[in-house]
Amino acid sequence: MSFSKWIGGALGWSFGGPIGAIFGLAIGSILDTLVDGKNSPFLGEGQKQQRRGRTTYRNQPRQRPQTQSGDFEVSLLILASIVIKADGVQDQRELDFVRQQFVNMYGKERANHAFTLFKNINKQKNISTRQVCLQIKRMMDHPSRLQLMHFLFGIAKADGTVTNDEEKQIYTMAGYLGISSRDYESIKAMFYNSSDNAYKVLEIDKSATDDEVKKAYRKMAKKYHPDKVIHLGKEHQKGAEEKFRQVQAAYEQLQKERGF
Repeated sequence: MSFSKWIGGALGWSFGGPIGAIFGLAIGSILDTLVDGKNSPFLGEGQKQQRRGRTTYRNQPRQRPQTQSGDFEVSLLILASIVIKADGVQDQRELDFVRQQFVNMYGKERANHAFTLFKNINKQKNISTRQVCLQIKRMMDHPSRLQLMHFLFGIAKADGTVTNDEEKQIYTMAGYLGISSRDYESIKAMFYNSSDNAYKVLEIDKSATDDEVKKAYRKMAKKYHPDKVIHLGKEHQKGAEEKFRQVQAAYEQLQKERGF
């Protein structure tokens, strides 16, 4: 599958708004290298989808359109680029993590396409975190935004530790994305080791009763269930399964500690 065909049929609303502008700059140099670019199938498909994506973005602010796999993918690559550059150092382990995660989700061929796009996005300066996140908040459903946060923490932790600058950047993104403080702390706790992490993952306090722990588990298992992102394709359900396993592990830990 050529790069043009891959990305041309994968995007919906992300063709418009600030994300569309960033995407357009990123693919410019890529398309310049394609053979017979003027006749590339991407150009025809892209023009039609761009009009549809921009119309949706302008005229349907109260009803989110379906987020396609490519919309999620491009949003993820842009936010990943911002996080990786947050501490002023682009660690090779973080770049390798991005590539490997895409290989796991999409397979080698599609991952190579995605990473080619990522490298071109990564070259861009002065990307507005606020504008990108507000577009995502407006157009993307809540479970998919939670999945973005989980992936971003994974990138930050890829070199062994989440720096203060990286955490601050992800926290800022969470605010713009409309992620609550409890949801943020829940996902963050999945990447740290501390005695109260199980409670944070389940979004409860240590003072919670056993019944409250059970209730919280049922609530979080529903919130993080892989089926919540089924519209993004099986590749993204795999990522959601990790969050789901973390919720189960947190609950089993408290079961053991409390003896119920």
